[in-house]
Amino acid sequence: MPDVLPPDSVGIVTPQTLHFSEPLLLACGKTLTDYQLVYETYGQLNAKKNNAILICHALSGHHHAAGYHSMSDKRPGWWDAYIGPGKPIDTNKFFVVSLNNIGGCHGSTGPSSINPETGKPWGPDFPKLRVRDWVHSQARLADKLGIEVWAAVIGGSLGGMQAMRWTLEYPERVRHCAVIASAMKLSAQNIAFNETARQAIISDPNFCDGRYLEQNTIPRNGLSVARMIGHITYLSDHDMGEKFGRDLRSGSFDIGSDQEVEFQIESYLRYQGGNFAKQFDANSYLLITKALDYFDLAREYGDDAIAAFQNAQAKFLVISFSTDWRFAPERSHEIVSALIGANKSVTYAEIESKSGHDAFLLPDERYQQVFGRYLAGIVTE
Repeated sequence: MPDVLPPDSVGIVTPQTLHFSEPLLLACGKTLTDYQLVYETYGQLNAKKNNAILICHALSGHHHAAGYHSMSDKRPGWWDAYIGPGKPIDTNKFFVVSLNNIGGCHGSTGPSSINPETGKPWGPDFPKLRVRDWVHSQARLADKLGIEVWAAVIGGSLGGMQAMRWTLEYPERVRHCAVIASAMKLSAQNIAFNETARQAIISDPNFCDGRYLEQNTIPRNGLSVARMIGHITYLSDHDMGEKFGRDLRSGSFDIGSDQEVEFQIESYLRYQGGNFAKQFDANSYLLITKALDYFDLAREYGDDAIAAFQNAQAKFLVISFSTDWRFAPERSHEIVSALIGANKSVTYAEIESKSGHDAFLLPDERYQQVFGRYLAGIVTE
């Protein structure tokens, strides 16, 4: 952390918590009698309350999207490159709201929270969630903040799915929708990756049928492997090759050497997996990946994507990345085609990038230009 905050930073921010006592009926038929959401805000809500932007996070995301929690922070929020004064999501113009969804593990009610009926952690008993459940809880957050209509709802990956669902569930409350590196539903291959990751967690002896917190343990190895599996799919082959190639961290291929060889990429993945296992709850991972698998925007519209978007009132920005094979540009093309078929306003850009799916999180001049110019066109006067 620098001694002086960068001029384009939102600065030091403090997470806030809202408690909701009105029961939330979930898509699975169960009800959360009460719950809390943790969120952060950047910028100021204007007098007309028409400059608010909602940031929907991806699988492992959370409320801390920009700025710093203290001067000792080693790094800013996960989307700091895009949120701040003069950045694409310009906090001189917009009031930005970023939250941690229910089911998460960063302060909002989720599997690691206490179940009021038992006095123990929810664990595997936490109700199954769908993307629409997040959207409904986000709408209640908007109500509490006095926001009737979002200037934009924005999300990448799983966040993009939430943004699209907003335009279907609350069409009159979204003026613009930005869908970045996302899809209307997961491919079979993506579901397979998610299931493999889940099996890594479930197979860990310390998983304890999901009641590991009651046993005062954590399925650390399984969660680490799950993250390694996911992380591989977020990177491109080119990116991994450029960063690591076949470089060795230790060992030797010399004839006669019996020292075990360790590649740099192996060490990197273990590091990423180990860090993730310290920060994320295993039951949350299972819950959120299942919600990701279940998402299918057109299912209830007779599998007709054009019909799904028919009642949407928002204008759309859709962005994809050339080397993203987890959410390939073809998936964004499907979104754009459906929007055109539904006679909706849509702007599309495919960004040339070497960084795979992770590109939507990383600084990129062309991406920043496209994103920034679109948002600059949103009227808030």
